[in-house]
Amino acid sequence: MASYLWRKYADYLYTKWEKTVLWDMIGVYRRPKSFTPIVSVYVAAFYTGVIGAAITEQLYKEKYWEEHPGEAVPLMRPKFYWGQWRVQRGEVPPAAPPPK
Repeated sequence: MASYLWRKYADYLYTKWEKTVLWDMIGVYRRPKSFTPIVSVYVAAFYTGVIGAAITEQLYKEKYWEEHPGEAVPLMRPKFYWGQWRVQRGEVPPAAPPPK
C-alpha cells in the first residue's frame, strides 16, 4: 500500500512539473494584464481625498465663522505635517501642539 501511494505521489509531481513547464513557455506570449482596474482605483482614491479635504476645510471655515462672525478666516494648518512651513501671502496660523 505504501509503495502504491508513493508511486501516485510521484506521478502527481511529474505531471505537475510538466504543466508548470508548459505554462511557463506559453506565458511569455500572453497578452499583458490590463492596468485599467488599478488606474481606476487610484483615480477614485485621489478624488476621494480631494473631496475629503474640501469638506474638512469647509467645516473648519464654518466653525471659525460661528466663533468669530464677520472676520476673515485664517489659513488652516496642514493635518498630517508638523514641520516648518511657509506661507506666501497671508498670516501664519498659531503653532499647533505636537502630536501625542
